Amino acid sequence: MKKGEVYIVMGVSGVGKTTIGKMLANELQIPFFDADDFHPPANVEKMSQGIPLKDEDRFEWLKHLGAQIKTWQAKEGAVVACSALKEKYRMQLQELPSGRITWIFLHSAYEIIHKRITGREGHYFKEELLRSQYEALEFPSYGIHIEVDQSPEQILKQIMESLEKKAEIGLFGLGVMGRSLALNLASNGFKISVYNRHVDQIEVDVAKTFVAENPELDLLGFDHLESFIKSLERPRNILLMVNAGKTVDLVLESLSKYLEKGDLIIDGGNSHYKDTMRREKELQENGILYMGVGISGGEEGARNGPSIMPAGSKSSYNRVGAILEKIAAKDKNGDPCCAYLGPDGAGHFVKMLHNGIEYGEMQLIAETYHFLRFYKNSAPEEIAEIFKAWNREMGSYLLEITINILRKKENNELLLDYILDAAKQKGTGGWSTNAALELGVPLDTISAAVMARNISGMKTTRRQAAAKYNFMTAAPKDEEDLRKRLFEAYKSTAIINHATGFDLLAVASEEYNWNLDLSEIARIWTNGCIIRSKLMEDLVYKFKDHSEHLLLHEEIVQEISRYRNSLTSIVSEALSANIPLPVTSAAANYLLNFTSAQSSANMIQAQRDYFGAHTYERTDHPRGTFFHTTWTSEKEEDL
Repeated sequence: MKKGEVYIVMGVSGVGKTTIGKMLANELQIPFFDADDFHPPANVEKMSQGIPLKDEDRFEWLKHLGAQIKTWQAKEGAVVACSALKEKYRMQLQELPSGRITWIFLHSAYEIIHKRITGREGHYFKEELLRSQYEALEFPSYGIHIEVDQSPEQILKQIMESLEKKAEIGLFGLGVMGRSLALNLASNGFKISVYNRHVDQIEVDVAKTFVAENPELDLLGFDHLESFIKSLERPRNILLMVNAGKTVDLVLESLSKYLEKGDLIIDGGNSHYKDTMRREKELQENGILYMGVGISGGEEGARNGPSIMPAGSKSSYNRVGAILEKIAAKDKNGDPCCAYLGPDGAGHFVKMLHNGIEYGEMQLIAETYHFLRFYKNSAPEEIAEIFKAWNREMGSYLLEITINILRKKENNELLLDYILDAAKQKGTGGWSTNAALELGVPLDTISAAVMARNISGMKTTRRQAAAKYNFMTAAPKDEEDLRKRLFEAYKSTAIINHATGFDLLAVASEEYNWNLDLSEIARIWTNGCIIRSKLMEDLVYKFKDHSEHLLLHEEIVQEISRYRNSLTSIVSEALSANIPLPVTSAAANYLLNFTSAQSSANMIQAQRDYFGAHTYERTDHPRGTFFHTTWTSEKEEDL
């Protein structure tokens, strides 16, 4: 048992909450409390008169009890006897506490409890209220369920066996992220079972070896799936850390023969959000719960506190939210960088967009380095110092690691120069671009970053082209303000990259009825994740009172207006010097298109109507009125 654990013994009156609760408290050597003792006098008076309490009667009582639970969690823990008949009452008790609550549900048939309660004397609860309690009772889909038609000693034995032998959560897949998350969970006091498949001569005793390497942690290791499942508390919580795609479906198929109604699968990989939506519906048919949870931060973040983006049913989040919040990074106010985002695929969509923005930021830094190194002829150490100065304002994790990369030597030579210039993409960047196409949202910088990676992979072809074209890099202009203009171009591109990403989130939220909170998403991206920065911290506040496109925010308008000339001049200068700036160029084009009251699209509409009779709208008529023109005469067609 963990220090600070609170155990709530729940059920209708007469199941023995007080008796069992006191016995359990004595066994665990922690205090016992009866939730009824925290009722205000008005509630006690009502119940003594046989008047059922209403929800408004319970609200302040539960609020006060929740505050007490938080106090007990900060100390040695406690056992609490509380009816907690409805799910909303249980959720209210869990809203305030920061630690985990273990629910112990005592139950039996109405006839058995009725017989018990009719023999009571000197208690303000009247037997006529028992029927109303059974009618109000909502069975929890979690916690320890105990049938009370047995002796108190037998009941206590069952509870202790459940508490002592079962893990609170199971983790399936011990790759880099899985191992780090398992250590994070166990280090935060959670009892965890880990599973990894056994493959002769390839993956042998992976889970058992992992457990043996960490003897100080409460870990159980398995390479036998059924044993892994049996080691978990019912209903089970299983975190999948496997590769996205078909692998997830194969794992779910292998798990299906062991899962029971009420079990919860948490997909912590980079699954496509549409796959998550499909899987949730399929599992729902068998009563299995499913959550798509984005996790960002890499190996270090997973171990010490990642940014976590969970979605699914709210009841599922209420069940494991305290666990996820406990292991997440903390923002500058000490709040977890984890928050319930919405239903079905929302979490994986948000993680996908996080990675899309990450693609843009990484390419922006890379091409800025390239511009300085091969156009300005700056030495790597000099570029590191430039980025260090920039990062005092930007506070960007990606700039921070780039500075370290620029200083890393191997045999007294820059390691970076020995790394092949052919980048890969795992899918999330391309998925972001596809989603933008499906939803009709411009995503210039992210799409340009994806395409830059794709063309980088054409290394052999690029070498051939370089030899044939032999474009020479022009000499840099001798301008004192080049670094200032470059920094302003960098900042404006970063803002535009974030703006397009959040715009896609807003449109997807409306399309899929997710009700995403952009400010809250920015907040959970302020620590633990790869794109954390001072800009992200600023966006938390900007989105609180701004629901339009980010580039329409008055402060952003002023900032971008100051930087526009630097952005366009740097792009012009770089292209003239044969230096590619794909993301910076995309940002400049996006900005010019975005701020153009008159675009070139009227010609596109005329062309579409000409060859395909697709119709068009007119400037001299209301929007939504469509026209078609016969563009040629028979005589003109003969020419």
